[in-house]
Amino acid sequence: MKTRLFGKTGKAVGEIGFGAWAIGASWGDVDDAASRKALHAALDSGVTFLDTADVYGDGHSERLIAGVLKERGGERPFVATKAGRRLPAQTVEGYSRANLLAWIDRSRKNLEMDQLDLVQLHCPPTDLYYHPEVFETLEEIKALGLIRDYGVSVERVEEALKALDYPGVVSIQIIFNIFRRRPIALLFDQARAHDVAIVARVPLASGLLSGKFKAETTFAESDHRKFNRHGEAFDVGETFSGVPYEVGLEAVEKIRPLVGDDTTMARLALRWILMFEAVSVVIPGARNPEQAESNAAAAALPPLSDQVMETLRGIYDADIRPYVHARW
Repeated sequence: MKTRLFGKTGKAVGEIGFGAWAIGASWGDVDDAASRKALHAALDSGVTFLDTADVYGDGHSERLIAGVLKERGGERPFVATKAGRRLPAQTVEGYSRANLLAWIDRSRKNLEMDQLDLVQLHCPPTDLYYHPEVFETLEEIKALGLIRDYGVSVERVEEALKALDYPGVVSIQIIFNIFRRRPIALLFDQARAHDVAIVARVPLASGLLSGKFKAETTFAESDHRKFNRHGEAFDVGETFSGVPYEVGLEAVEKIRPLVGDDTTMARLALRWILMFEAVSVVIPGARNPEQAESNAAAAALPPLSDQVMETLRGIYDADIRPYVHARW
């Protein structure tokens, strides 16, 4: 596994990480035994960056990670978690010192860590980025030794750009994939100028870019790909990257001829993300060891050709851009 520097932390992490939302909740039934095997397979494949959140299964994802790391022993990978979505309603006032301390303490307990490697504000309201006192509080908590660093997880490029105003922010997590290209234009250059890490989430557009779905594919009632398809529960951009399902399926068929016989569409999609040097780590999910191993294998693919990159850009411009580009 090749490594990349994680921004101003100076820490090197494997360029493909592990997104742990799916082993917590909201992706159908969770099989803990398979989840543990997936984590082990990812770590065995060279993954050194795990991303979770306190609301993934109400802490279940964090506790699964803690259990696997305890089983393995040895040097611990970089573990990032998130805080803020436990609020009953998203308000700036909710990100108080008391709440932040409570959320962080809960994650420390779930992850069995005295000090968290990275806490990311979990897609807070846009107005929060205009309240420096929230970031001052994070600095205070860092000074207490409860967290090593802090970053943000955002929905919109504009939020990410505003977060760069705060020198203590070490990372920005944002949706970035073949169907969500807007960060390339300005954010990536600015992040590199500020030495801030980029964590690319939803890299496979909730599985659309695996090429395995069809119009008749069904999803469980507990799967956000059914219950949040129109943004009923949270930002619709988190589900299929905000692309209407049928539109995404049609675009996938245009991508399919670009997939060589020696790889998969999912690996191609991950390799596309790694073509951008500003990305520090990409965090695909995995619910079984086979998926985890396949994700990690994408790091070994050769760079995509200029022709493939241009074809993918054309597909985005023609089919996807009208639905997502101006929105996020």
